[in-house]
Amino acid sequence: MLTLAIESSCDETSAAVVADGSRVLSNVVASQEALHAQYGGVVPELAARRHVEAIGPVLREALTQAAADWSDLDLVAVTRGPGLPGALLVGLCTAKAVALARGLPLVGVNHLAGHIFAHWLCGGPPEFPALALVVSGSHTDLALLASASELRLLGSTADDAAGEAFDKVGRLLGLPYPGGPTVERLAAAGDPHAIEFPRAFPEPGDYRFSFSGLKTAVAVHLERHPDARPADVAACFQRAAVEVLASKAAFAAAAFGARSLLVAGGVAANKALARALAERSPVPVRVPPLDLCTDNAAMIAAAGWAAFTAGRRDSLDLDADPSLPLAL
Repeated sequence: MLTLAIESSCDETSAAVVADGSRVLSNVVASQEALHAQYGGVVPELAARRHVEAIGPVLREALTQAAADWSDLDLVAVTRGPGLPGALLVGLCTAKAVALARGLPLVGVNHLAGHIFAHWLCGGPPEFPALALVVSGSHTDLALLASASELRLLGSTADDAAGEAFDKVGRLLGLPYPGGPTVERLAAAGDPHAIEFPRAFPEPGDYRFSFSGLKTAVAVHLERHPDARPADVAACFQRAAVEVLASKAAFAAAAFGARSLLVAGGVAANKALARALAERSPVPVRVPPLDLCTDNAAMIAAAGWAAFTAGRRDSLDLDADPSLPLAL
């Protein structure tokens, strides 16, 4: 069974063809990073326009790489949220058009759930119950999966998410966009114990995340110490951020009897986070390869196929939901 998937939630236009929800035949991504770098962040209107330009060529290339034709497809999966409204609508309208023209079933996918299902593409389904730590852009979530179709959200972002904090600290340090990878590279040359930044640890059993205080502490430190070594600031900020992520994930894994810990989203590619989780987690930690951590359509295909096999079907009046919370 071949799934054609489309992802356009932010600044990557992606299309993929995936067999049986797990075997990637193609996964084409057109990045807008260079376009938005000059503005220090994603400009929603420009992102939507670039999606319109890229979606046709990306779709054709995905079919070509998969050695597939339109007539070979069995299912269309598409990101419906969360994300930028205009960007989401480009992908959603395209997916509806394909589904209508070819008479194919349509499944709308939660972008954050897609990040979790990236694991189905590299090693197969996890051992359940599985704890998922999703660290993607403006979202930081902890969720417990009893199965591929049962998810309980344990905690989300109370203010700034981890990815937002990395981007904002990158700007404070004068680093190019996106901040996550550039902060990580700079931190490798710094002393992670030079500065003690605060960590937000709520009451036991509270799995919400808060990184606004950490971001503010970095801003205040730079204002008071303009001669601070940037690499040390980056290293100490990163240490504080990953310790919060790893500690809460490890505590939740133990508290809920998880048998595996799935790390998902762009920040999952951070090596310091991977090390901190490996040191603290009471269960095996799974991290997808880099190309499946960042936004891509193959993960949307995996999540869409799982939903379809569980009985989900969406109508052609399906709408985008920019504020969609994590759910399957």
